[in-house]
Amino acid sequence: MAHNSQSLTARYDSLPFVVRLLLQIFLGWLASGVYRIIKFTETRQITTLIVGILALIPGPDVVAWVADLVTLAVSGRITLFAD
Repeated sequence: MAHNSQSLTARYDSLPFVVRLLLQIFLGWLASGVYRIIKFTETRQITTLIVGILALIPGPDVVAWVADLVTLAVSGRITLFAD
């Protein structure tokens, strides 16, 4: 089995735009939090972890879902609190 040295978030970001957009539309409530928690393991930015956890809680997850949908549509990737 080939070993890919890309991080998980880099692999997600390298998916075709349409695939990421569809994932965000249908699974954004989950993808927003999981993406940020994985991103935290790569960057160690505590803000990313906090927003990732909040994005998994019903209520704040809708805010993260909409924000990520907008940033994905505008910039092509999840950017808000995902450093």
